[in-house]
Amino acid sequence: MHLLLIHQAFASLDEPGGTRHHELARALVRRGHRVSVIASPVSYLTGAASVTQDGAEPGITILRAHTYRALHRSFVHRVFAFASFMVSAFFLGLGVRDVDLVWGTSPPIFQGWTAWMLARLKRVPFLFEVRDLWPTFAIAVGVLRNPLLIRLSLWLEGFLYRHADRVMVNSPGYVDHVREHGARRVELVPNGADPAMFDPAEDGSAFRRAHGLEGKFIALYAGAHGMSNDLGVVLEAAGLLARSNPDVQIVFLGDGKEKPALQRRAAELGLANVSFLPPVPKKEMAAALAGTDACIAILKPVEAYQTTYPNKVFDYMAAGRPVVLAIDGVIRQVIEAAGGGVFARPGDPAALAGAIRALAAEPRRSRAMGLAGRRYVEAHFSRAASAEKLGAILEEMVK
Repeated sequence: MHLLLIHQAFASLDEPGGTRHHELARALVRRGHRVSVIASPVSYLTGAASVTQDGAEPGITILRAHTYRALHRSFVHRVFAFASFMVSAFFLGLGVRDVDLVWGTSPPIFQGWTAWMLARLKRVPFLFEVRDLWPTFAIAVGVLRNPLLIRLSLWLEGFLYRHADRVMVNSPGYVDHVREHGARRVELVPNGADPAMFDPAEDGSAFRRAHGLEGKFIALYAGAHGMSNDLGVVLEAAGLLARSNPDVQIVFLGDGKEKPALQRRAAELGLANVSFLPPVPKKEMAAALAGTDACIAILKPVEAYQTTYPNKVFDYMAAGRPVVLAIDGVIRQVIEAAGGGVFARPGDPAALAGAIRALAAEPRRSRAMGLAGRRYVEAHFSRAASAEKLGAILEEMVK
């Protein structure tokens, strides 16, 4: 079976960013399938040229569609980037032969239109994957405000749900939403992690030495530094910890539009207990997480975010590190069922500082939480299990 994936933000294991689709593509190739990916030529996280080119792996073909560069610029510029990819990916996709199924993924939702058109022209099934509830999330945090764009985005969302042969979601919190907005058949293939990528016994000393972090209790945030991530709250928590727990170091690992402002604010506040590090490829993430004592997951206190399963949480758990979770909802249920971390009320710097302080005060308990989280991922959220379920869905759709 030959699968065509339209994914502007596709990232390989050699690049920073979420690698869910690269990992799943590898698993599908092991099942005997071929995967062609149409992606942007630049990293959505760093703006650098994507390092993985076509021919890097047997069974996986990566095609790069022209995309307007809009890294960390205004929403209007990003809409131009989405639109340019939507058009160029369509024409590039027309030339991909012998396709058995087209797989579109959102966000950005505009590439879902490209995937739908290609599927219909090629007369093959269309799988539409929902990775977050766009445009609902964008409206909730104020990124999407223009009334016309809101109406168009909501119309496109409903259109894609109604016209997809199947809609796939990565969180149980999305199921009701997509059904209420027109999806006929919904499949849950949850986010997760590959525990084999991480060694919870690794001491992380090389990472600590490289960044001058020896002797510190390290609480790390890894991922995008964007508006939704509410990292100003983490800075405020760092300010509280600087006075009470100077041995605690807050580390921001990643990139994003808000990073320069966060760095300026940390300098203004004189926060010596805060470090900013550049993003690393997924292959290097295990070493980074091994050098931490706890990991932070945070989103703005918006009700819509209670539906999400952030990828980073499962990586943290797979690495055997306790999660400091400032996100309520379905992901909180996972952490509490696993016993894999502590919850801090979203939007509350004092609560976040208190949660980190509690873990730093009880290193043995923290370690036990981390290992419990890893066992839970192994049992319930392994990438292998997700790939097995996805393979079965795709094979059934192409019968």
